[in-house]
Amino acid sequence: MAINYYPPCPEPELTFGLPAHTDPNTLTILLQDTQVSGLQLLNNGQWLSVKPVPNAFVVNIGDQLQALSNSKYKSTWHRAVVNSERARISIATFLCPSNLAVIKAPSQLIDEQSQPIYRDYTYAEYFDQFWSRNLDQGHCLELFKNIV
Repeated sequence: MAINYYPPCPEPELTFGLPAHTDPNTLTILLQDTQVSGLQLLNNGQWLSVKPVPNAFVVNIGDQLQALSNSKYKSTWHRAVVNSERARISIATFLCPSNLAVIKAPSQLIDEQSQPIYRDYTYAEYFDQFWSRNLDQGHCLELFKNIV
C-alpha cells in the first residue's frame, strides 16, 4: 500500500507528481482524492484526466496481468499531476504475486496462433528489474519478451 501526498505546486507544468509508468504488480486499487483530480491515463496517445468519483475505486491492470494473459489485457500507462492551488492525497493498494511465483501465460492461452509473448520469470526478477530503472524509461515488460 502507498499513501501519496501531492502538495500544491505554483508551477505544475514544470513537474509531475509521478512520471508516466505502468505498475509492476498484478492489479492496483486506487482511492482518489474526491476534491482534486490528478490521475491521468494514456489513451490513444492522449493523456486523459480521470475525474474522481465519490465512493469508488480506480482499478489499474498491472504488468503481471498483462504477462499472465499473454497480452490479452494491457497494463495501464498512467501518471500523476500536481495542482497549483490544492494538495491532493491518494491511496493505492497493490495486489502482487509472491516473489518466488513464476510468471507465465497458462497453457490454455498458448497455441500455434498464439505463442508465449513473454519468457517465464519470477516476480522477484521482474520487480528488481523494474526498480533498477527510471519509471518513465519505457515499459519494463519489453525486457521480458521472447526473442522471435
